[in-house]
Amino acid sequence: MLPDAWHPWISLLVTAAVFLAMWRRGGPTDLLFLGALVVVTVCGVITPDQALAGFANPAVITIGSLFVVAAGLRSTGVLDQVGYRLLGTARTATAALVRLTYVLVGVSAVVNNTPVVAMFVPVVLDWCRRRGISPSRLLIPVSYLAILGGTCTLVGTSTNIIGHGLLTDAYQVEAQHAREGRRRYSPEFHAQLRGMKFWEIGQVGLPCALIGSVYLLVLGRRFLPNRTELIEQLDERRREYLVEMLVKPECRLIGKTVEEAGLRHLRGLFLVEINRSGEVIAPITPSDVIRDGDRLVFTGVVTTIVDLEKIPGLVPAADFTYAIHPQERQQRHLAEAVLSRSSPLIGRTVREAAFRQRYNAAVVAVHRSGERLPSKIGDIELQAGDTLLLQTQREFTTRYRHSRDFYLVANVEGSQPRRHDRAWLALALVVALIVWLVAASMLDEGLVPSGLVSPAVAAITIAGLMLACRCLRPDEARSEIDLQVLVTIAGALGLGAALRESGAAERIAAALVDAISTCPRTVFPYLLLATIYALTVVFTETISNNAVAAMLFPIAVATAAAAELNPRPFVMAILLAASLSFLTPIGYQTNLMVMGPGGYQPRDYLRAGWPLTLLAAATAMVLIPMWWPFALPALP
Repeated sequence: MLPDAWHPWISLLVTAAVFLAMWRRGGPTDLLFLGALVVVTVCGVITPDQALAGFANPAVITIGSLFVVAAGLRSTGVLDQVGYRLLGTARTATAALVRLTYVLVGVSAVVNNTPVVAMFVPVVLDWCRRRGISPSRLLIPVSYLAILGGTCTLVGTSTNIIGHGLLTDAYQVEAQHAREGRRRYSPEFHAQLRGMKFWEIGQVGLPCALIGSVYLLVLGRRFLPNRTELIEQLDERRREYLVEMLVKPECRLIGKTVEEAGLRHLRGLFLVEINRSGEVIAPITPSDVIRDGDRLVFTGVVTTIVDLEKIPGLVPAADFTYAIHPQERQQRHLAEAVLSRSSPLIGRTVREAAFRQRYNAAVVAVHRSGERLPSKIGDIELQAGDTLLLQTQREFTTRYRHSRDFYLVANVEGSQPRRHDRAWLALALVVALIVWLVAASMLDEGLVPSGLVSPAVAAITIAGLMLACRCLRPDEARSEIDLQVLVTIAGALGLGAALRESGAAERIAAALVDAISTCPRTVFPYLLLATIYALTVVFTETISNNAVAAMLFPIAVATAAAAELNPRPFVMAILLAASLSFLTPIGYQTNLMVMGPGGYQPRDYLRAGWPLTLLAAATAMVLIPMWWPFALPALP
């Protein structure tokens, strides 16, 4: 066991080593924090219980549960519907950005912004493909708007959830110390460590979101690149199929013209004809009306066919009796298979091949060397080398991957059928979660069971109901939980505990206060707040928002205690600065998520993000002291 006097230095050295390793891309983030956690624990800086407490932290449980809730919204097609209604008729990048602004800010305020961006990127890419607009004009704003919306409520971003958890823990620890007669803070200071209310941070976050949105709409889009080569990449020639889709009675396209339904100018997809009770309507005009029972014949690439399947009530007409019921269709997805020369299907028509009996699969479309095949799938005579688009069970790929019947078998990415019959249920559950969290923030913890006011309990309950109501499958839920994010947060919480318990946080705070103490007393708290905010921005832009918030929290509290000021404005400054990350792709996870699809370079973020960073900082510096005064409020 090392002497206690070494503990602060060990904590600082380990923390600096993690920062340096992350800055130099020295390894996966979660492994770096786990390694750091092991070092400070083995050296005796914190106990094993303190090291492992981060993994059971309510903030980690809440974030993991919200990943499942967001997956339920995607699995049931709620986000597809939002995307369709949002961008369906938009014709220009500006019109699309206006619609994205109010929807993304609103949705990200109540749904964790990381999964929101994950769900909207494909929607935007699809719209860009259909309109011939470069994704680089929209994807950075998608990330920025989600970030801005996330600062409006407690659950909008994982950073706020972590801040709430850290405040709650600090309040409870100080309460325990007070009971044991070893109080560290005054009762007034202790009262300011209570957990956050649902809308509390939105008092500054919402103005930042409004100002930031206006900037992106008026000036920000001028700083965005227009990489036209991305349009060519989206539109490059891939396997094209001829596919027939059946219009069911519940389809939203019924009664609309081809133009109104958005089927006129589909990039990568062309409506060839409409088969109506044996009557073929071709060529198609924009004024042709879609009716119940119509069979729509499209030619297009596989990704656009996957998009067609996401429309409620529009199903492949290859085999009407096959997997039409929502519960059955949920068990199926699209796969591609290339017929081998030894396949027993060669020379037979699709109907004669009896795919359903032989492989428990249905042929949705056939591709043959760019040749447009007859529209009647059942009449196509199969040949070696034909690529079949199949609707299959999930185990089809594994079962037939090495079969002599096929040269190649592969799943079609993103083709999991949507549970449209559960969409309203999933939406109702999310609304219930929001109502629960808002009500919990208004209840007195002493008057109701603690489980009713816990965001973690609320989130995990709704996530469980999503599974119980079959809005998504358990394996989908497991795959949607980002373990790297959760492990990173848990490790950072442990490292933050090491800084606090070793006394390193107090030493940093004392040095910071001493450095600014020469300033006039009227300016001192504002300069201290600005320094904390600026440090958080710098660290966040080079590392990770969640890790920075967890590690700087004890320093913020210690700084306020050393200066005999209210800790709440400093904590809020850290949470806002850690969330409002616009300067680099690595500062916030959503920035990194849009980098590849948008074809961005790091300089693109700096160019578009520095005015937004300054606007957000100025807004925060003005409003934080107004809502959370520096002087400690007297107890009632």
